[in-house]
Amino acid sequence: MVNRQTKKQTRKKNSKRPAPPFDPESFLATVNGGRASTSYRKKQAIFRQGDPAEAVFYVQSGGVKLTVLSDQGKEAVVAIVRKGDFFGEGCLAAQSKRMSSAIALAPAEILHISKKTILRMLHEEPAFTDRFMTHLLKRNIQVEEDLVDQLFNSSEKRLARLLLVLGNFGKDAHADHTLGKISQETLAEMIGTTRARVSHFMNKFRRLGLIDYNGHIEVRRALLNVVLHEKPQIKTKPLR
Repeated sequence: MVNRQTKKQTRKKNSKRPAPPFDPESFLATVNGGRASTSYRKKQAIFRQGDPAEAVFYVQSGGVKLTVLSDQGKEAVVAIVRKGDFFGEGCLAAQSKRMSSAIALAPAEILHISKKTILRMLHEEPAFTDRFMTHLLKRNIQVEEDLVDQLFNSSEKRLARLLLVLGNFGKDAHADHTLGKISQETLAEMIGTTRARVSHFMNKFRRLGLIDYNGHIEVRRALLNVVLHEKPQIKTKPLR
């Protein structure tokens, strides 16, 4: 009789144990309840411009380029997203159609999160909301920096900065960084110049020992000097 009561008390105690805290990274690493992970080949489309916008995507591995096609048929790369980044979040702001295309830069694993699921997580899980808001703020800062870069810097500096950004410089200031295979055409589209100009600058950077370019691109810390030298000054008029 005593043993039975003890077992009941143990089960009762166990049933009252608090649930483990929500972990956003575990949520983004698993598939369940509105989430599905899909493998993509290099250059395979994840979605196309004009497709219905019904989900948010998360890069589990690999990289993705976002491109926009004009009415005149001109294509431009507007962003590169890598492991740990979200994309396609415009559907959360009443965007019914995709404003860009998403193409795998290399073999990639992409998590598909339904709009209904991610909205529920944003309302119910503060830890996930913080994770998602951090992503949006970083993306906004990146867009502002890209705009300043395009307006004030030469194409050589824009290329140097792009290589540093793609290499995630800043996360480890004391290491060189290796990029995957990114074509010179893609780099040219992203900085708004020609492939010939990109080839010229890449060869120059390699001669100076700023990069090692042999299929994969290894970016040296010394490339920072190209960006930091004669940093553009943005002057503002005093308020009256």
